Amino acid sequence: MYSLIQKFLFTQDAEWSHDFTINWLRRTQNNLLNRLYKQNLVEKPIEVFGLTFKNPVGLAAGLDKNGECIDAFAAMGFGFIEIGTVTPEPQLGNDKPRMFRLPAGQAIINRMGFNNKGVDNLIDNVKQAKYTGILGINIGKNKHTPEAEALNDYLICLRKVYNYASYITVNISSPNTPGLRDLQHGQALDDLLTGLKNEQKILETQYAKYVPILVKISPDLSDQEIVDMSKSLIKVGIDGVIATNTTLDRKEVLGQQHADENGGLSGAVLTSKSQVFTEKLVKEISGRIPVIGVGGIHSAETAKERIKAGSSLIQIYSSLIFQGPGVIKKIINGI
Repeated sequence: MYSLIQKFLFTQDAEWSHDFTINWLRRTQNNLLNRLYKQNLVEKPIEVFGLTFKNPVGLAAGLDKNGECIDAFAAMGFGFIEIGTVTPEPQLGNDKPRMFRLPAGQAIINRMGFNNKGVDNLIDNVKQAKYTGILGINIGKNKHTPEAEALNDYLICLRKVYNYASYITVNISSPNTPGLRDLQHGQALDDLLTGLKNEQKILETQYAKYVPILVKISPDLSDQEIVDMSKSLIKVGIDGVIATNTTLDRKEVLGQQHADENGGLSGAVLTSKSQVFTEKLVKEISGRIPVIGVGGIHSAETAKERIKAGSSLIQIYSSLIFQGPGVIKKIINGI
């Protein structure tokens, strides 16, 4: 069924196809039409961050930015779902076109720019969802917010989503918001994470529950930057790290149509880069911080390799686009 739908969607603009799919999933997620993608999968529970995941395969952030299709993705069998990136205020994102398929490499380039309807809209959607499993909420800053004031945006989102999230991811690694990746370094990183961890203590008391804070990082960090990043994450007591976001590296897609488009590259072509990065990161943090592996995971084999490298959990995005919900079952059955 998915192969037939995909043939139609791939004749259309990539972002139009994405919006069409999200709207269709939103309309079908809580009626009989969800049987077209619903899967009953074997449970392989695992405990990470003090949370019990029904299986280690999750949906990466970016696909459901506004949390509109939580029940649909739950029906597909994901062990956990991450929505966002969401910002304090709604924003349109970057100019179109801003999403491109590279089918030869089962890859996608996007420069969306945190387009979303704002944190309040996302919370309304979470409240309406029937899903009771592990829900991550990925937070960012608005484009117009100066780097020096970034912490305020993250704090606004942290406070608003805290009571509705199983864990919260701090996105400082998207290449599509000017200056955002600068927050991954030095004093800017320490100040941001320290501010968020201090607020976490206040919110833990307020809501009588502890919600882990994770950081999503770029695969384009140098070896020394991995060392420095690891020291900072350990020092501030961050609860987890997601490795990795999209890359600006184009070595694996040279010569392919759209390869020269600006934006972050994701998909199967990222497998090796993200795998090597994860191995280096895990070595530096020495088991002190759990890792969620994402980037180029498109089969049971690549999932097993990422887990072998030290990832407690994994996430997928592009492989869902190119293979459909069946890839979830394939991975879960094979790991």
